[in-house]
Amino acid sequence: MLRALTGAGTIAGLAAGAAGTMGGLAAGGLLDDADAMPGTPVSAIGVPTDGPWRPSPAHVDVSWAVDTSQRLVALTFDDGPMPNWTPMVHDILDEARIPATFFLVGQRVQENARLIHGRMDRHAVGNHTWAHKDLTRMTHPQAYQAMHRAHTTIAEVTGKEPGLLRPPMGNIGGTTLSAAGALGYHVVLWSLKMRESYLGHPPGRLIDYIVDNTEPGTILLAHDTGHRDRLIAIRGLPAMIRGLRAKGFEFVTVPDLLAAAGTGAAKT
Repeated sequence: MLRALTGAGTIAGLAAGAAGTMGGLAAGGLLDDADAMPGTPVSAIGVPTDGPWRPSPAHVDVSWAVDTSQRLVALTFDDGPMPNWTPMVHDILDEARIPATFFLVGQRVQENARLIHGRMDRHAVGNHTWAHKDLTRMTHPQAYQAMHRAHTTIAEVTGKEPGLLRPPMGNIGGTTLSAAGALGYHVVLWSLKMRESYLGHPPGRLIDYIVDNTEPGTILLAHDTGHRDRLIAIRGLPAMIRGLRAKGFEFVTVPDLLAAAGTGAAKT
């Protein structure tokens, strides 16, 4: 667990009373490239103003996994919803009766809301930004807007307010943290991911790799859309689930994993 520079409450709290945050921006002004060290982009700056900057709570948590002795694993899916292959993933999860956490792209949620209507009850949601652009190339206002716009759409379509952020590609810059803090997000990366392009042939290699390398507290990265080789992982999900259950693992959402490890539950 890494405690980073900044954090905040909910959007409502920010709008209603995060005086330290908004007041600091108003009093000091947003920093730009001229304020960064030579050769350092403004997106690397973790404090977006030269005025006061103290959101509440004044931290952002970043998790790759959680420290626990319980045999819990959180299965996560990025980049959807998309016709290829979000419905297929939901069918597999429904058949196995396991929860997962979906890090949703706001623009795709808006365009493909029908794909997830009525299918998210057992699952948790996270924010994967509006258009899956690299946050490490954005200013604080740009990063904030990419998260905020997606947050609103995800909440409206799913009925669940996301409290988790996964930056696209897992890339984190200073403005990623300051914007995540302003929205009260817990940043979630991963400790194990599907490696379809390296271990996809024969498919059993990837299944064995996941089952053998999952540990208590693992956050497992998968995708429900993207390159065609990701179908190898999706088609292998039933065997992975059986293999992990045979080793005594229980599948939980990321918020439940964080809560079980005593790191605090986030919104789902």
